Amino acid sequence: MFKKFQGKIDSHAHIMPKNWPDLKEKYGYEGFIKPVYNSEKDTVSLFKDDGTFFREVLPNCYDPNAILPEMDAFGVEKMVLCTIPVLFNYWAKAEHTLDWSIFLNDHIVEIQNHPSGRFVGLGTVPMQHTGFAIQEMERAKKIGLAGLQIGSNINNMNLDDESLFPFWEAAESLNVPIFVHPWQMLGEEKIKKFWLPWLVGMPAETSRAICSMLFGGVFDKFPKLKVMFAHAGGAFPFTIGRVSHGWHCRPDLVNINQVEDPYTYAGKFWVDGITHDQDALRFLIKKIGEDKICYGTDYPFPLGDLEHGRFIEEMTDLGEETRNKLFRNNILDFLNLSKGI
Repeated sequence: MFKKFQGKIDSHAHIMPKNWPDLKEKYGYEGFIKPVYNSEKDTVSLFKDDGTFFREVLPNCYDPNAILPEMDAFGVEKMVLCTIPVLFNYWAKAEHTLDWSIFLNDHIVEIQNHPSGRFVGLGTVPMQHTGFAIQEMERAKKIGLAGLQIGSNINNMNLDDESLFPFWEAAESLNVPIFVHPWQMLGEEKIKKFWLPWLVGMPAETSRAICSMLFGGVFDKFPKLKVMFAHAGGAFPFTIGRVSHGWHCRPDLVNINQVEDPYTYAGKFWVDGITHDQDALRFLIKKIGEDKICYGTDYPFPLGDLEHGRFIEEMTDLGEETRNKLFRNNILDFLNLSKGI
């Protein structure tokens, strides 16, 4: 019989508003997602504004009251919520994405202020415009959000681009934690079959983000920056030997910014623990370290860990201190929250 852990804090879950204005009508051009509520099913269908169906979501993706019973059933004390990446809208005009980010962040604050007191919010910002992104980051901190979620690339611009350095500097100075989530996956147009963008592209996309920041010198230039990467760091922890070997054998191509061996950076950033596999988690602990891994679920989506860490609870070789770190203490450390919440 496995030992359940009570008081878990889910580091990675998503929520969205139940409804929002018609953005095509509001901003005057196409490309946005439009929600359509189905009262008979109590679901929301998301459509591209050309009418193409994208996804249907259940109440647990927009109603905090629908989330609480599932949290209770699995011993989840608190859940860290952020928007779904398809709503980043980095591609839109910067002033419109700023306006949209304000709307989403005000919604997340409302969820965070839910009477249950069991939700923690991460905001979103218009990353295509560094000045606006910093402006909304400052506001998000003032209204009480615990950190920000950003995409693994900004309209296919890597996260080491120098135009983003003022953003990293501001995040470090303000002590705002940054959660990096994959989106616009590498090679997506060429691997549409078998759900491969999500199964193969997402892990590669997260590794792209980590390697870009590492080789781009972001971790060196901003050593106090707090960054967490989704989905167990994607492919990076499991290909770190190859990445390090490339640093050694082709420094002319890899180490143009004079960074350290990639192994040096393992443990300098956080990852969530969504491996879906016990041996993979054991390996992750060896490579990243038990102080930098946070239990998460990617709730409420089917590719997430919807048993809320049961595969971790069943790992009898994990000591009590390690379990406390994975299920609770590490995410509190990342988000600068008190251990007593």
